[in-house]
Amino acid sequence: MNPYAKLISLLSLTLGTTITTSSTHWVMAWAGLEINTLAIIPLISKFHHPRAIEAATKYFLVQATASALILFSSMTNAWVTGQWDITQLNHPTSCLLLTAAIAMKLGLVPFHFWLPEVLQGSPMITAMLLTTVVKLPPITILLLTSHSLNPTLLTAMAIASTALGGWMGLNQTQTRKILAFSSISHLGWMAIIIAYSPKLTMLTFSLYTLMTSATFLTLNTTKTLKLSTMMTSWTKSPTLTASLMLTLLSLAGLPPLTGFMPKWLIIQELTKQEMSPMATIITLLSLLGLFFYLRLAYYSTITLPPNSTNHMKQWHTTNPMNPLIAPLTSLSTLLLPVSPMILTIL
Repeated sequence: MNPYAKLISLLSLTLGTTITTSSTHWVMAWAGLEINTLAIIPLISKFHHPRAIEAATKYFLVQATASALILFSSMTNAWVTGQWDITQLNHPTSCLLLTAAIAMKLGLVPFHFWLPEVLQGSPMITAMLLTTVVKLPPITILLLTSHSLNPTLLTAMAIASTALGGWMGLNQTQTRKILAFSSISHLGWMAIIIAYSPKLTMLTFSLYTLMTSATFLTLNTTKTLKLSTMMTSWTKSPTLTASLMLTLLSLAGLPPLTGFMPKWLIIQELTKQEMSPMATIITLLSLLGLFFYLRLAYYSTITLPPNSTNHMKQWHTTNPMNPLIAPLTSLSTLLLPVSPMILTIL
């Protein structure tokens, strides 16, 4: 890909994200989302391969539909209430349309169908952007309108997303598809708490971004696209693969790693809101995700030679390592002790 074209795409992605996250007017937020969509499409389809073109087409169609729904929702609300302010979403039909549109943007169930296929057809770094940076503008709109949305609908979508993300990730062998279903599952945790504690949703999204970025960058460095090649990644870079195991266990939410903190705080907040049954259900459903995270960790570090694999053993890699991997991995595993400070902020 031409470096200038890549620079323009990344700058446009930053501009679109900034416009949406800093705007209070519906039209400006919609314009930022459109800039985001147009900026990420060249990055998805930069390799001239039928799967990449298919992924870009699916992404464009889904995002265009979601953006049209957002615009229709805001126009309906403005027609009835005379307000274009994002925080003044009061019309019930507009709230319902907006919930559907944002769920489509994020990949929440039942609008999840595009996310695994798009990630599978995208390069590893673009897949990382799709699961982290690109989700920030829709999450911001959800935060601004959280007081107007239907908590029952959000809870139902959250539990369905956690169940489907864990269940569908069990039989996947492609690492990008596994991380796509992981994203759907984590979005369920964010959606269930957003009506009660928007700050906690933002904390969960920030920590998820840290852990997922560390995982994608590590997999990109070791060129690991599927589970069968993950079994030989230890011979390329043993230290990096060991840190990948810790990051995956942190994504699973195991103490004493960072990923345990948001789940712990969400369960605590749900209990305070007298939603103990929902907290119990979503906690049990997260055990499905724990299974495939443990399988990834097992394949990357415990399945060491001599083992039966069809792939040739790899020598130690001499490729330069991304300097972001070390700080991201450290933050992904060591932030649990700051929980008391975060509790005072929340």
